[in-house]
Amino acid sequence: MSDAGDDERGLVALVCCDLGAIVRGRSLPAAALEDPRAGVGWVPANHALTPIGTLAEPNPFGSTGDLRLLPDHSTRTRVEGSEGVDPLEFVLCDIAEIDGRAWECCPRRFLREAVERLQAELGLRAVASFEHEFQLLDEDGEPAALPFSLEAQRRAGRFPADAMRALRQAGAEPERFMPEYASHQFEIPVAVAEGVAAADRAVVLREVVREVARREGRRATFTPLLDPAQAGNGVHIHLSLLDAEGNAVLYDGSRPGALSELGGSFAAGVLRHARALTALSAPSPVSAGRLAPHHWGAGAVCLGRQNRETLLRIPPLVAGAGEPERELRLEYRAADAAANPHLALGALLRAGLQGVRDGLEPPPLLECDPARLSAPEAERYGVGALPSSLAGALAALAEDQQVRAWMAPLMYDAYMAVKRSEVEAAEGVDQAELCARYGRIY
Repeated sequence: MSDAGDDERGLVALVCCDLGAIVRGRSLPAAALEDPRAGVGWVPANHALTPIGTLAEPNPFGSTGDLRLLPDHSTRTRVEGSEGVDPLEFVLCDIAEIDGRAWECCPRRFLREAVERLQAELGLRAVASFEHEFQLLDEDGEPAALPFSLEAQRRAGRFPADAMRALRQAGAEPERFMPEYASHQFEIPVAVAEGVAAADRAVVLREVVREVARREGRRATFTPLLDPAQAGNGVHIHLSLLDAEGNAVLYDGSRPGALSELGGSFAAGVLRHARALTALSAPSPVSAGRLAPHHWGAGAVCLGRQNRETLLRIPPLVAGAGEPERELRLEYRAADAAANPHLALGALLRAGLQGVRDGLEPPPLLECDPARLSAPEAERYGVGALPSSLAGALAALAEDQQVRAWMAPLMYDAYMAVKRSEVEAAEGVDQAELCARYGRIY
C-alpha cells in the first residue's frame, strides 16, 4: 500500500468493509495516525446496517455496546488529489472490543482465522486475486460500443489510464484494463496477494475505481446485474496454495486437468458446499440472475478446464509463460461485489480445507458446454443447481451446518438479519427497478 507522506491538513478515513460489502468508517486528521493508540469508536449495530440504508430488524445488537476500529497501517491507501479535489486516503481496520480483543463479527478476523487454520493443519499458505468487472456510466446515456472492442476502451477517454495510475499509486498492482461484454463494462485484474491482503486489495480496488470515475463526472458500478437482459458483473476469485518453501501444491501434470490430488479434494470441498457458499459470495437479490446457466457465470456446479460455465475453473497454462506448477490455480466464478471479500475468501478456504480433511475424491472435469449435456449428465454436473434467489441461498446456508459453524453465532445471526431484510425489501419490486437500485448501491 502507499506510504506517501501525510498532509496534516487532510483527513484519513478509518474504515471497515461490512457484512453487506459497504465500506463505512470515520475520519481523523492524518497526523493523528502517528499515535500508536490511534483508532476510532464504533458501534455494534453498525454491523446491522443493510446495503439499502436501513437497519435490519430484528438484529442481535440493539442499542448497547461499544467497539473500536483499529487501523492496520500496512493497508494505508492514498490517491493524490487534483485541482479542487482532496486526496483519497483511508486505512482498513480490524473491528475490536474496547480492550483490543478481536470482535467475533469482524470480517477480517474471519478470513485471518481461515488462513491460520489452513497453515496449522496443512502447512499451506493461500494466495489469491480478485478479478473485478464493473460498468462505467455517463450521464448522457451514450450508446454502448461493441463488446470487447477497442472503440469501447477509447470512448472511456482518460478513465482507463487514470484508473490504472491511481490503482498503482494505491498499491493494488493492476495488471490489465479490458473492455468486456456488457454495455460500458470493463475488467481490471490485479496481481495476487497473500491471505488477508488479497481481500484487502479487493476493497481498495473498488473504492479507487469509484473515486476515479467520480472525479471524471462518471459513476462506476460493480453491481452484480445492472440490466436483466445483459451480462452481469462478476468477481472471479483466483486461488492457489503454497507450501512453506513457497512452492505451489495444486499442480500435478500426471493427473486430469493437471490438478493435484490435494487440489482435487480442495475443489471437491468447495463444490460440496457450493449452495451455501453463494449466500456469502453472491449475496444480493440480483446476484442469482448472473449465476443461471448460459450466462458464462457459474451455471454448472462442477469443475471445468477452460470452461466459463463451471463454478470452478482451471484456467489455461500458457506455453512458455513460466513454470506450470506455479501458474496453475482454481478460479471460483460465483462471487460478485455484493460480497464482503474477506467473508467470501474465508469461506472458500474453509470449504476447500474441509474437502482435504475429509479426503474427498477429486471431481470429474466438465469438458464441454453444459448446454450439450443430456438430462442425466446435466444433473451429474450440477447444471442450474445453485439457488435461484437470495432467499434460496440463505436457506441453503441455514441448512449447511458445517458452513454455519465457520461463523461465530453472533456473526451468523447478524448476517442473516441483514440479508433477510434485503429479501423483504425486494419483495414485489420489478426486476429492472431492483437492478437499478443495486446499480446505485454498488
